[in-house]
Amino acid sequence: MSADRSTDTSEGRGVPEVASKGTGLLTRYAASMVQVFGTPQIVLASGQGCWVTDIDGKRYLDLLSGIAVNALGYGHPALVQAVSKQAEAAIHISNFFTSEPAIQLAERLLALAGAPTGSGVFFANSGTEANEAAIKLTRRTGRSRIIAMEGSFHGRSTGALALTHKAAYREPFEPLIPDVHFVPPGDADALRVAVDGQTAAVFVEPIQGEAGIREVPAGYLRLARDLTRRHGALLVLDEIQTGVGRTGDWFAHTSAGIRPDAMTLAKGLGGGVPIGALLTYGPEVTGLLTAGQHGTTFGGNPLACAAGLAVLDTIERDHLLENATRVGALLGDLNVPGVSATRGRGLLRAIELSGIPAPLVMQEARDAGFIVNAVTPTALRLAPPLIITADELGGFLTALPGILERAQALS
Repeated sequence: MSADRSTDTSEGRGVPEVASKGTGLLTRYAASMVQVFGTPQIVLASGQGCWVTDIDGKRYLDLLSGIAVNALGYGHPALVQAVSKQAEAAIHISNFFTSEPAIQLAERLLALAGAPTGSGVFFANSGTEANEAAIKLTRRTGRSRIIAMEGSFHGRSTGALALTHKAAYREPFEPLIPDVHFVPPGDADALRVAVDGQTAAVFVEPIQGEAGIREVPAGYLRLARDLTRRHGALLVLDEIQTGVGRTGDWFAHTSAGIRPDAMTLAKGLGGGVPIGALLTYGPEVTGLLTAGQHGTTFGGNPLACAAGLAVLDTIERDHLLENATRVGALLGDLNVPGVSATRGRGLLRAIELSGIPAPLVMQEARDAGFIVNAVTPTALRLAPPLIITADELGGFLTALPGILERAQALS
């Protein structure tokens, strides 16, 4: 970021002023915010399409989209119009009442999910809250034992945190809810041993985002479905990061040909407006939670639901599932020095690095005008808006060898 300079007439010479507006705002951030996020990289001011602009006027191609949230990018007219129209009508109503956008969005999600008659949707405000609702749902089975995956991430509230594998996230806040057991994802034998007649539920991310975009095999999801059905347990799929078109399908588990008992959604569903959802499949599962057993003040508000409808409509109308598959394929096999592998599907991808620290690459990419995420010490996460073009992504791929070379020189 360039420095602003002014002339100090009393001294008769130019002297530096504040280095930049962004630097000043970051100083104020440090003095006013709880430091759970550390120091932000930059201060963003606006966005358009797949591009964002920082407070000092520098533009960046956003290849992370708010961590898989801004499915339609920034300033998309369909989303802006839907939110503006609904804001004029009503932003919030209490859960003593309901609204047409909430009913329409629930119906649309159930249809996309192929959920049978008697299924239902509970709207929350985030993925964490959707998973909290799912945990409470599993407790209504009369069992408490939950099987989760090593490498999993389900949120940071105390309930969801108990199902999140990373010790650095969990241990400072223990004791958490008991009877959560972790198994290696993809290990069929370990899953067979873990699931029994005492199991309430198995929680699985079809693609683990925070673990570095690691997909579980389709056969593993089918096995989880078979085992949970055999033992009377629930299969809960966390599609918070992978759902709503991110992988080229509406939901990442679709290719496995299974139907879960419950699914959680958030992130891309609202296109940037906070929303989460728990979908329950069939009357037996849906009926586990009854009146008064769960709730939320803001969940299902008409503004967020109008945003969700606009996102779903636009993905369908503009063929963005196909775009995610077609453009995402450009990231499927990179023959670039310093890249050892790529992983993922659609527009949820990891670039595994060889001998170059991912945080340094992230920094060099940002300096070059690209926003990516060092999701692990050795891997970059890319989750660009579903509207990204091949030309836009091609600009990053053209710049990548130089970015890696500069990062290597710093390591």
